[in-house]
Amino acid sequence: MKLVLLFGNAAVGKMTVGQELMKRTGLRLFHNHMTIEPILEIFGDFNSAAIQRCREVIFGEFAKTDQYGMIFTYMWAFDQQSDWDYVERIKGIFAPYGTEFYYVELVAPQEVRLRRNQSENRLQSKASKRDLEASNRRLLADDAKYRLESLPGEISFPNYMRIDNSGLSPQDAARMIQEGFGL
Repeated sequence: MKLVLLFGNAAVGKMTVGQELMKRTGLRLFHNHMTIEPILEIFGDFNSAAIQRCREVIFGEFAKTDQYGMIFTYMWAFDQQSDWDYVERIKGIFAPYGTEFYYVELVAPQEVRLRRNQSENRLQSKASKRDLEASNRRLLADDAKYRLESLPGEISFPNYMRIDNSGLSPQDAARMIQEGFGL
C-alpha cells in the first residue's frame, strides 16, 4: 500500500491536486475536510479531538484493505511539535501493513492562495469556506500564527518533493507527483 501525504498552507490546492492525482493513479483521496465539515456541522465548532479520532478510524480500517493506497491532505504547522507527532501517528497506523510513504509539499504565495480560496471546487466541497470574508480572515490568521511551509532541509524523509504550484494546473502538479514517484 502507498500513502501520499499531500500538505501545504490553506488554499494552496491540496484537495484539487489530490483529486487529479486520484484520477491518474487509482489512489483514494481522503482530504482533510472530509472529517472537518461533518464535525463542524454536528458540534457547531472545530472539535480537533473528534476530527482526529474519526480520521484514525478511517486510517486504521483503510490500512487493512487491499487498496492501492491513499492520498491524505493535511495543513502541517512545522513550528508545532504536535503536528510532527501527528504525522508519525499516521505513519504508525499504516506501517504494520508494509506501507510506502510519500510526502508532497505544495507551496504558493498568499495572493495566489487568497484567489484560490474563492474557487468553485473549494466552495462546493467545503461548506465552511463559503463565508469568504471569514475564510480569508482564517487564512491570514493562520499565516500569521503558524509556519506552514517547511524550511530548506527540514523534511528529511525519503520520497519527499516540494512543488511550487502557483503557476501550475492541478493536472500538471498531479502528473509531476505521479511521474516523480512512479505511482
